[in-house]
Amino acid sequence: MDGRASVHNIWVSIRSFLLVFLNREFLIFLFFLLLSGTFWLLLTLNESYENDVKVTFKLVNIPKNIVLTSDTTTDIEVTVRDKGYSLFTYKYANKIQPVKIDFKTYARQNGVGTVSSAELKRLIYTQLYSSSRIINVKPDKFEFLFNQGLCKRVPVRLIGKIVPGQSYYFSKVKLVPDSIDIYANKGMLDSIKCVYTQPVRLVNITDTVVKEVMLKKTKGVKYIPERVKLNVMTDILTEESFEVPIVAINMPEGKKLRTFPSKVKVKFYVGVSMFRFINAESFKVVADYNELVAAPSDKCNIYLRSVPTGVRNARLEIKQVDYLIEEQ
Repeated sequence: MDGRASVHNIWVSIRSFLLVFLNREFLIFLFFLLLSGTFWLLLTLNESYENDVKVTFKLVNIPKNIVLTSDTTTDIEVTVRDKGYSLFTYKYANKIQPVKIDFKTYARQNGVGTVSSAELKRLIYTQLYSSSRIINVKPDKFEFLFNQGLCKRVPVRLIGKIVPGQSYYFSKVKLVPDSIDIYANKGMLDSIKCVYTQPVRLVNITDTVVKEVMLKKTKGVKYIPERVKLNVMTDILTEESFEVPIVAINMPEGKKLRTFPSKVKVKFYVGVSMFRFINAESFKVVADYNELVAAPSDKCNIYLRSVPTGVRNARLEIKQVDYLIEEQ
């Protein structure tokens, strides 16, 4: 037992020594790794590079009677050459703040304001270190459009494809609002009759859909609002029918047209929720006396002349009937 205990103690001692040694070696390795990494980073940041930075331009001091028909802010990509330290602060330390563009300084009488490439660079340099150099600017100018508050209200038109599910139909498709105010110069206002939504695609719709839809933008035109709400309501289609009286039209005085039968079945498809609002009187089936006089026949043609809103594929079960013209 004493021999086994001695061996165990020796093993524990050796393991403890190795762990301490290895930990010490690892810590030394880690220290030199971090030190070399720091030196490499310092040397790298001290080199000169070219990098793209984003500069935001914002239009300010806009008079109350002016309506902008372009964005009030825009982002410009600027290629800058400088040491790594400077580029790092531009990219990650929020060194570059938005550049303010005074409206009155650059606005012209024609409804267009332009900040030239040279002026852009001058404004950008105010945000940079003195050691930095601008290599390229994209876009090379900042342009804004405006008018003196000319306004027009136009309807909104839906663009896209909306398909109901099988055995369903759309009981209502509505844009809210269905008209918007647009602002632009007089020439553009006169040329715009309506505005369109961005393309919408909805297929196999079996339930009510409500979603916001952006309007398709036109350069130089401001929309208020810039988006509308699309409401799509569905209903289940059912096939129904009514016995509808046949009505004679264009009858001269003293004559009467009798048809056999006097009523005809009208078949149609309609939404379940809408069916309760219609009846046989909602339809109109006619026989035209003038047609009988112009082309006498043993049979009288009948026509479905009136169908209520919401009814689909309405059709007569028969299209000809027997008739008799009586003197009164």
